[in-house]
Amino acid sequence: MTTPETVKPRPGADILRTALRRNVGAMAAGTLLMGLYQAGETAFPIALGLIVEHTMQDRSLGRLALSIGALAVIITTVSLSWRFGMRILQKANTTEAHRWRVEVAGRGLQPVARDVDLKSGEILTIATEDADQTADIIEVVPLLISSLVSLLVAAVALGLADLRLGLLVIAGSAAILSVLSVMSKRIGSSTQEQQARVARAGAKVADLITGLRPLHGFGGNHAAFGSYREVSAEARQQAVTVARVNGVYAGTALALNAVLAAAVTLTAGWLAFEGRISIGELVMAVGLAQFIMEPLKLFSEMPKYVMIARASAARMSLVLAAPPLMTAGTETPSPGGDLEIDCVRYGALRDLKFQVKAGEFVAVAPYQPRAAADLAALLAVRVPPSAYEGEIRVDGSALDSLSVVGVRSQILVNPYDGEIFAGTLRSNIDPSGTSSTVDAAVEASLLTDVVALHREGLDYPVRDRGANLSGGQRQRLSLARALAADTDVLVLHDPTTAVDAVTEQLIARRVAELRRGRTTLVITSSPALLDAADRVLVLDDGAVTAEDTHRNLLATDEEYCAAVAR
Repeated sequence: MTTPETVKPRPGADILRTALRRNVGAMAAGTLLMGLYQAGETAFPIALGLIVEHTMQDRSLGRLALSIGALAVIITTVSLSWRFGMRILQKANTTEAHRWRVEVAGRGLQPVARDVDLKSGEILTIATEDADQTADIIEVVPLLISSLVSLLVAAVALGLADLRLGLLVIAGSAAILSVLSVMSKRIGSSTQEQQARVARAGAKVADLITGLRPLHGFGGNHAAFGSYREVSAEARQQAVTVARVNGVYAGTALALNAVLAAAVTLTAGWLAFEGRISIGELVMAVGLAQFIMEPLKLFSEMPKYVMIARASAARMSLVLAAPPLMTAGTETPSPGGDLEIDCVRYGALRDLKFQVKAGEFVAVAPYQPRAAADLAALLAVRVPPSAYEGEIRVDGSALDSLSVVGVRSQILVNPYDGEIFAGTLRSNIDPSGTSSTVDAAVEASLLTDVVALHREGLDYPVRDRGANLSGGQRQRLSLARALAADTDVLVLHDPTTAVDAVTEQLIARRVAELRRGRTTLVITSSPALLDAADRVLVLDDGAVTAEDTHRNLLATDEEYCAAVAR
């Protein structure tokens, strides 16, 4: 893994172009069908006018039957083209939204540059609402084109009756679109601000849920909820502003459309009164003035949806254009288990150097918690190579030359605060459902009492973040998950801080037995785990200052004895 020198930006406009390019086929089919629908809708009043013009004047039953048949064809075309056109467009819309949700979620799971100030709650909002609104462009463009087709058909039909009627429709539609395009820019900026505030409120909720237990512990929950209420009120106020702007936009669009329809109707009536158009053409003009209200309404709403899609795409680009902390290498580590830290300087670590040979059970006893956290972060590949000096090698290969997937298939770093997911005990221990060591992991982590406590056993339901489990049970469940993964190299960071001394002794012995022959590194100050290790490395002031068995260090090193003895 290396630090990228340049990252190609992905602005909102590029996201929209990508969405359109990926759905050209569906949009072409949808545009054709929706164009047929709009043309059929517009053809209906034209057909009525022709019926009045010819059939009723001639009093011919044959022409009446033919006209009724023509109307039936138009109605069937309108019905089927709408049904299948919208089916195609909505399927493409839903599929495209899914693609963006997956891409945003996948990027959110990767470490990105520190200067991108987005929290998990904000990324969740972007991956849901913004992805959906961006994908709406798939429907917006075909509907815009089909509405334009309808207006052109109406303009041509009216123009054939009288040129002034056709020009009136074209000029009026252009004027309406121009006015509403200006107004839609305000909607776009207001919507983008609303989405940002809603995302901040979501991030605040996520933070509150994460820290709910500690907040209750020292009585800070009321202040935290007050802080959320303030952020939520800002989001609500911006939503009211957006609703007000949308209301003005919709009202203006409706008024302008009604004015145009009325102008067409009155002009046609005046032309008929002057004898310049026939009664059939008057019926057609009045019918078209009524029917073009729908495509006009649709046509006038499109700029608003385009601006909303652009605003959402711009927010998605905050995640998708964020540069990664590192670029993965291509090599795959060789099977084995050797782990070597060579003169590493990072954070609280100063020229740290040690080696864990394949099959060893080694414990690191840190005197400073910060040094333990920094070491765990390095081994978990959460720090870019450019951020530290020295080299970390896995089976002789430098960490920065290996792929992230390859490293994590060989090394598993289990944090002291491992996340518990909603599901069951079994799904938390073996998320993929492929582990063959679940039972052994349950035994080693001493999770057996939790399993035995419930009649569902391993299928006992677990709430989100393990809300229905105690702190010790959550920690043992996290440990069982790490053991069930059965990786070549396992790194455990303070895996027993929430259990009692007797349980800790049993866990230490069982973990050492289960991991015999596999490389295991435990970062801990637990006497039980230190005693179970083949050797102990004392980590003081960022470097290894002593190395021996736990019992020999207790007998010869007073500082060590004071640091780990309980």
